[in-house]
Amino acid sequence: MTVRHFALNGALAVAIGLTLTGCDKADQAAASKQTTQKALTPQKGGALTWGVTTEPACFDPHRASQQNAFWVIRNFIDSLISKKTDGTYAPWLAKSWSVADDGKSYTFNLRDDVKFTDGTPFDAAAVKANFDYILDNVSTTSASASLLVHYDHAEIVSPYVVKLVMKQPDSTTLESLSSVKLGFISPKALAQNKDLCSGGAGLVGTGPFVFKSYQRGQAAVFERNADYAWAPGNSQHQGVAYLDRVTYRFLPEAAVRTGALSSGQVDLIEGVQPTDASVFDKVDGFQYLTGPSATTSFTLNINYTVAPANDVRVRRALRDGFDLDAIVKSVYLGTVQRAWSNIGPDNPDTNAALKGTWGNRIAQANALLDAAGWTQRDSDGFRTRDGKRLSIEVGYPQPYVRDSRDVLIRAIQSALRQNIGLDLGLKITTAGDFANQKATGNWTIYPNTDNPSDVAMELWDMLGDKGFLYGAIANPDPVITDAINRARLLPVGQNRRALLAEIQHRAVDQAFIVPLFAPAYHLAAKSTVHGIGFEPELDGPASAYDIWIDKAGG
Repeated sequence: MTVRHFALNGALAVAIGLTLTGCDKADQAAASKQTTQKALTPQKGGALTWGVTTEPACFDPHRASQQNAFWVIRNFIDSLISKKTDGTYAPWLAKSWSVADDGKSYTFNLRDDVKFTDGTPFDAAAVKANFDYILDNVSTTSASASLLVHYDHAEIVSPYVVKLVMKQPDSTTLESLSSVKLGFISPKALAQNKDLCSGGAGLVGTGPFVFKSYQRGQAAVFERNADYAWAPGNSQHQGVAYLDRVTYRFLPEAAVRTGALSSGQVDLIEGVQPTDASVFDKVDGFQYLTGPSATTSFTLNINYTVAPANDVRVRRALRDGFDLDAIVKSVYLGTVQRAWSNIGPDNPDTNAALKGTWGNRIAQANALLDAAGWTQRDSDGFRTRDGKRLSIEVGYPQPYVRDSRDVLIRAIQSALRQNIGLDLGLKITTAGDFANQKATGNWTIYPNTDNPSDVAMELWDMLGDKGFLYGAIANPDPVITDAINRARLLPVGQNRRALLAEIQHRAVDQAFIVPLFAPAYHLAAKSTVHGIGFEPELDGPASAYDIWIDKAGG
C-alpha cells in the first residue's frame, strides 16, 4: 500500500510561508503591493458585500451545475482534501489518507473535532451518508454523480476512518474528492430529503460560514461559524473566518456592478468587463485582480451525432469559417487569450501544439461546404441543400450567460453568415430546457466552461461516453471515448499527458469542439479588502474565509 500522510501543522507552516496559497498571479502581486505599503495584520470583524454576475440556480453542492455557484457554495461546504496550486493535495476534513497499491480503494483518517453547524458530528458515517445520498437521490448526469462514476461504496472502518472502494482505478479520484461538488451536508438535512437547492438555513455544512438567508433576485447572506477550527492546510490562516458576515448581491449588469463598487455600495465585484478595467486597475482606493486559466476554455461543444453537424465537413467549416483572433480582441479588448484547445493555457496538460493548426480558413471552409452539397443559397444568403437551410443552433441556458459570452457568439454568428453562409442560431434557454435536452441527447451546440482542473476529468465530462454531455448519446465516437477512459486509468505522468494531448488533438481535428477563449476571473475591490484568493480546484474565486477588511482604511 502506498501511503500519503500529511501533518496539519507542517502544511500550515508551508501555507503561511507562501502567504497566498489559494491565490495566483495578480493576487500575489496585490499582496506584494500591500506589503510594500505597510505591514498589515489581519483584523477580525466587519461585513463584506460582494457583487456577482449570476445568481445560483441551486445552492446544493450535489445538484448545482453553474461554475459561479460553486465558489459561493464553498462558504459553507468543506471537502475531504484541498487542492493546492502545485496540483498536490492538503489535508482538510481528512487528516491523512492512503491509496491501495491496485488503486481500487482510498482510506481516509478523519478529524475527530469537526461538527456540522446543526451540531451533528462529521465522521465516517457522515461521509458514507453523503455519497450514498448522491448515488441514490441525485441524477446520474449531475456534476456530483459524474465524479462518482467509478466509486462503488464506502466502508466505515471506525468512527473516524472511512474506506472508499472503487469499481476500478481512477487517476482523477483525489481531484474529485477535493471538489465542492463532493462536499458534505449534514446527514440530518439529507434525511429530510427535501429540495436543498433553494438554500437558506436548512442547508447545513461544516464550512466557515452559516447560510443565514436568501432573497431570490437580491442577495444571499452568510454569517461566521463561530466554532470553525478545521480550515484546509493550505489556507492563509486557521481558526474562524475574519469577517462577521458576507453578502453576495446579484448584479447581472456590468455597469451596475462597476457603479456599485465605485460608489461604495459593495466592497468587491467579479466579472469586471474589459471596458471597466481601467476604472480600478492602478487607481488609488481600488485593486484589480486576475485569476488563472488552468481549467477549460469557453468552448462550443458540437453534438456530432445530430445532422447537419454529423458531417465532419460541416463541423470543420464552422470551426474555420471566421477570424476568432479578431473577434476575441474586439469583444474582450486584449484581456483574455484566444483559445486553441478546450484546456486552459495555464494547465500543464494542455496541448500547446494545437496553436496555429485551425481557424480563419475561409476559402477552405467554403470548399468543404461545397463538397458536402450545400451549394445553393436562399433569399437571406444562407446555404441550402435540397431546399433546407444549413442551420445549427447554439442553446445557451440563461443562468450561465456571463462575461459577454453571448456577445461573442453573436459576433461569430454574424461572421459565419457573411463568410460561409452558415446559419448559427443562438437561443437563450432555461436551465430546465437544457437539462431535458441533455437527458435525451437532444442538444446541438452547448457553449460552456467546465471547472475540473484535472484534464482527464474535464475531457470525460465534455466528451466521455458517460460524462456530462454525452451520457445520453447512444454511439459517441469510440476513438475519443476509449482514449478518455484509458486516460482515467493511467497514473499521473508522461504517458497520461501524451494520451491527453492526443485526445485534445482529435477533439479539435474532428471539430467536436470549437474552443473560443481562455477565461479568467477579473475581480476589483476596495484597497481595504485583503486576502482575496482563487481556489485551484475551481479555477475561480475562493470563498470569503481568508478575506479581511482593514478598518483603518488601508
